[in-house]
Amino acid sequence: MAAGIALLCEEGWPAVTTRGVAERAGTNAGLIHYHFGGLPGLHAAIARAAGELVIGPLVAELLQAVDARAALGRIRDMLGQTTGDERATRLAVEVIAGAARDPALGQVLREQLRAARQRIGDLLGRLYPAWPEERRAGAAVLVTAAIDGLMLHHLLDPELPVGQAVSAAEGLLS
Repeated sequence: MAAGIALLCEEGWPAVTTRGVAERAGTNAGLIHYHFGGLPGLHAAIARAAGELVIGPLVAELLQAVDARAALGRIRDMLGQTTGDERATRLAVEVIAGAARDPALGQVLREQLRAARQRIGDLLGRLYPAWPEERRAGAAVLVTAAIDGLMLHHLLDPELPVGQAVSAAEGLLS
């Protein structure tokens, strides 16, 4: 997996072949075919691992928030940290690009995003226990999409005033 993720990061999906991964890992290509069931299985496993490397830490950090203001502060902090991590940025871009081209990779990413939204919905349920399930689910979609959107815009424009956007959201909480 480490070899596949390294290749994905360095050269993108075209470099992630069974032969390329085997050479990088110092193993036999037949072993990779056996273990992953061929290239599609290898790609799905690498997409899953890469997605977890990108999504997992962001969601885990957010879930530590004790209230909505703390969550917004964590979002502000995460954006500053994430955009400085070129490896995470490249992985995110490659996972999204792969998901757009390959339905199987798209399914992997959809499952990961659904799990992230569920965890964020659970956090919202703890923070706002009176909210009905539909509201929590809708808010989780909104929060997840806002984080994704801010990350994407900040990647494309490092001078984006993320702090102002988070401050505006804090103002909405007042």
